Amino acid sequence: MNRPPNMQQIMKQAQQMQEQLMAAQAELAEMTFEGSAGGGVVKATVRGSNELIAVEIASDVIDPSEPEMLQDLVVAAVNGAMRAASEAAESQMGGLAGGLGGLGGLLG
Repeated sequence: MNRPPNMQQIMKQAQQMQEQLMAAQAELAEMTFEGSAGGGVVKATVRGSNELIAVEIASDVIDPSEPEMLQDLVVAAVNGAMRAASEAAESQMGGLAGGLGGLGGLLG
């Protein structure tokens, strides 16, 4: 026999999941992720909150006659750091999202 879902239990589960999600987001926001380019001559560090917090450039890669090369390296390093942060967020949040099926089948 199929019993209807207990709404009070479903609301409690949803509240717990929301608390877990908020805690995971806060944890991710404080984590740092690094990306590099040009074999490590340019490094970028971002927080999980998508805030760029540092860029390191090796002095030997700075060539005033070729600013485009340095610009490309900076962009690649920042994109790498952002990608690492995004992958960590997907991994961490994916585990929480898996619990959505437990809400009495109402969400899926």
